Amino acid sequence: MNQASRNRILTVLFLGVLMGALDIAIVGPALPAIQQTFGVNERLLAWIFSIYVLFNLIGTPLMAKLSDQFGRRMVYVVDIALFAAGSLIVALSSSFTFVLIGRAIQGFGAGGIFPVATAVIGDTFPPEKRGSALGLIGAVFGVAFIIGPILGGLLLTAGWHWLFLINLPIAVLVIYLSLHILPANRPVRIGRFDWVGMLVLAATLASLAIAINQIDTRNVFSSLVSLNVLPFFLSVMVLTPILIRIERLSSNPVLRMDLFSNRQMLLSYILSLGAGIGESGLVFMPSLAVAAFAIKSSEASFMLVPLVLAMAVVSPIIGWLLDRLGSKVVVFSGTFLLVAGMFFLGGLASHSVALFLISGVLVGCGLSSLLGAPLRYIMLNEASPADRSVAQGVVTLSGSIGQLIGSALVGAVAASTGGSVAGFSNAYLVVGGISILLIFAAARLKNRSSEQATVAAHALAVSSNAPAQ
Repeated sequence: MNQASRNRILTVLFLGVLMGALDIAIVGPALPAIQQTFGVNERLLAWIFSIYVLFNLIGTPLMAKLSDQFGRRMVYVVDIALFAAGSLIVALSSSFTFVLIGRAIQGFGAGGIFPVATAVIGDTFPPEKRGSALGLIGAVFGVAFIIGPILGGLLLTAGWHWLFLINLPIAVLVIYLSLHILPANRPVRIGRFDWVGMLVLAATLASLAIAINQIDTRNVFSSLVSLNVLPFFLSVMVLTPILIRIERLSSNPVLRMDLFSNRQMLLSYILSLGAGIGESGLVFMPSLAVAAFAIKSSEASFMLVPLVLAMAVVSPIIGWLLDRLGSKVVVFSGTFLLVAGMFFLGGLASHSVALFLISGVLVGCGLSSLLGAPLRYIMLNEASPADRSVAQGVVTLSGSIGQLIGSALVGAVAASTGGSVAGFSNAYLVVGGISILLIFAAARLKNRSSEQATVAAHALAVSSNAPAQ
């Protein structure tokens, strides 16, 4: 495959991921209008995000496995179509119930877009160019958060429904291009799908998401033993060993247990979990700005512009560095920047706007070295072609679970002091302390030569007629 063909493939993947990322960035402005339209309270309104996250968690491993089993193009098209169908349902909703149904379908479809896109890069790009391609895809999220609020504000003048209807023409374009550009590779052998494992995995993830989501950050310990939380945590404890046994006995498991016995992969899951915790802290940065500098809530979001710009600019650079230095150097350096940024936020950011903005840039650069390209680059190097999407899906799941944990953690620490500057500062110091552990995980990653040896071994296995996509 020549470079022109690979560039066309990358364009299709970029557009699909951008559609999903834009939805995250522009839904926020629609919330007050949706609340007014359907007359719901803030707790019900929060389910617009919660139900999306819940079904995104469930959709990620399912779509990833289907991609490995039935081919990338078909599953990518299905994911985009589901996302568009969910968007249409939300836009045409006559009641809040249908809004939530649409958001659930959106989340379910979106769960597979990024893992499948990453697997396609692994299938079509040579090892020496994968980092750069992943870096461009990773930059999508920074771009989305730059143009998302602006686009959202413009569309909102025509009605909140247009924030969801805008997804339809993009989806039609992506589906058309996907059918004509993405390779239609299928596996040589297709085993029986592990539906029992998938159902148990879905129940486990749903229980975990609901349990964390229902934690009252103002009364953490009492809420942990409440009927809203405790039964779901107990379900996770019961279902997890059952899931492990089912997957070990299955001839075609949804989650291969050897994906967790590989040290490089396991370290990547830990790093993704920690990065998710760090990423969740971004949600509370405007609140810290409001408390520290007495600015309006509407102005606080602009304080994140340097952070978002840093992510958009640094992500492609990170991808370029991956191809030349390997993942260990990039991830190890990024964890230091993340730790520095979090401790800046916790100790110095509230003293001046300049320090706050510098903290944001440090965090943005650090997260760019963990989220997006680097950890997915590791997965492409370590996973066999037959397990590429599933391996990417586990990284996505780890990051999502980290976001859930981080939101509850930061919210709990901040709420302990009534949402004051001290509360938010302490929360970021806690996240910074957790991020220090990521440095030790990054230090245990393979060096460049070992990484290249693994890639060469996979290439030899494929050329020797090993199962491949």
